[in-house]
Amino acid sequence: MLRFIAALFLLLTLTAGPAFAQAGDSPAEAVPATIAAESAPEDDARITRRIEQLFSEIDVLSNVAVTVEAGVATLTGETASTEAARRAETLAARVEGVATVENRIQRDVSLGGRVDPALGQAAEQLRAGVRALPLVGLALLVFVAIAGFGWLVTGRKALWRRVTPNLFVAELVAASARAVSVVLGVVAALSLLDATALLGALLGLAGVVGLALGFAVKDTIENYVASVMLSVRQPFRPNDHVVIDGHEGRVIRLTSRATVLMTLDGNHLRIPNAAVFKAVILNYTRNADRRFDFKLGVDADDDGEAAARAGVETLKALPFVLGDPEPLGFIEQAGDSTLDLRFSAWINQTQSDFVKSRSAGLAAVKMALEHGGFTLPEPIYRLRFDQPPALPGAGPAPEARPRQASEAGSGPGTGTRTGPETGTESGAKPVIAADTRPDEAIKRRVEQERADAGDPDLLSTDAPRE
Repeated sequence: MLRFIAALFLLLTLTAGPAFAQAGDSPAEAVPATIAAESAPEDDARITRRIEQLFSEIDVLSNVAVTVEAGVATLTGETASTEAARRAETLAARVEGVATVENRIQRDVSLGGRVDPALGQAAEQLRAGVRALPLVGLALLVFVAIAGFGWLVTGRKALWRRVTPNLFVAELVAASARAVSVVLGVVAALSLLDATALLGALLGLAGVVGLALGFAVKDTIENYVASVMLSVRQPFRPNDHVVIDGHEGRVIRLTSRATVLMTLDGNHLRIPNAAVFKAVILNYTRNADRRFDFKLGVDADDDGEAAARAGVETLKALPFVLGDPEPLGFIEQAGDSTLDLRFSAWINQTQSDFVKSRSAGLAAVKMALEHGGFTLPEPIYRLRFDQPPALPGAGPAPEARPRQASEAGSGPGTGTRTGPETGTESGAKPVIAADTRPDEAIKRRVEQERADAGDPDLLSTDAPRE
């Protein structure tokens, strides 16, 4: 904006200079260094004839009369415009022997005086246009040749697809080359017609309009540029499972304005490309191996290390758990009455579903710990009955009121109520027969959506990945 204002100020300065020079430095006001002391009548007559001869050769000054006395030229009559009157004054002042010019020319405001010159000027322009028809035809032929060659070259989509990384960039480059060819054709045609001033005016107008439109559609342009960057260096591919700024789903397509996801609930989600380009993107599909983890607690009196080893051995025995990297189990922290154990294992997402595998692994480790004699803490309530002492002379003591307190443990003499039974008999071997096959319902919906929809997609499997 500052550059635009500075350029505009410079342009106004350059154009205002000649205007001020014309207004203040008129040749009619310039006087010779010296004026002769005497003036002969024959000199005045000679000056008059010379000025009349000049005015007779100019159509717009043919009605101007001249009288010269003592070197003072007086101009009378009518002209079509004030510009013609100033021209007459300038010509009279340049004749040798004229001391000064008295301009008394009136502007012709009659209907005939205004219409006839305009009709004559229009007829002259028409005749000039007819004479210039061959040149205009040649300029038009040059424009068609340059622009047509550009359209012919840019229409070869196969060529641009080889040069550029994907279809979207190919179309963008082709459109840019097409616009450049049209501009070159216009420049060549106007240069041939010697209309460079018109070309400069058009380019200046295009710059101002482009600047205004740039501010008006700033967000749209930002999304468009971001789409170009995302299509060139693709952080995801079609049907990838991603998380973009907390929005999780599978990628349907990348358009010129937004990235379209299908959430795990089956809903469509559109995120502007400008936000996607600047967002933190988590791609679950990029790496087939993924780790799940969960936490279980055992009694504080149990051997936590033994419980962790038992859980790890159980995870290793599960068919969907990978052997490399191996499962991991450790004591995460010691609570008031429990030991919190953390278990983790790796799966192949192309063969096992993450949620199902985590659920099956947690169930298997829980059953193995219970089978191994480890105690998983359950909610325990302690009921306490307070019997207040009887006061002397008072009646019988009031009925005891139960007080309930919750704690993770039990002491001697306390009544306990445990949670539901686990249903695992002593000596029984835990068996896990869960279905951990990947859930591909959303994946199939995305593939169907991409096959049915006719919207353009900027994602390509051939483009480089970040």
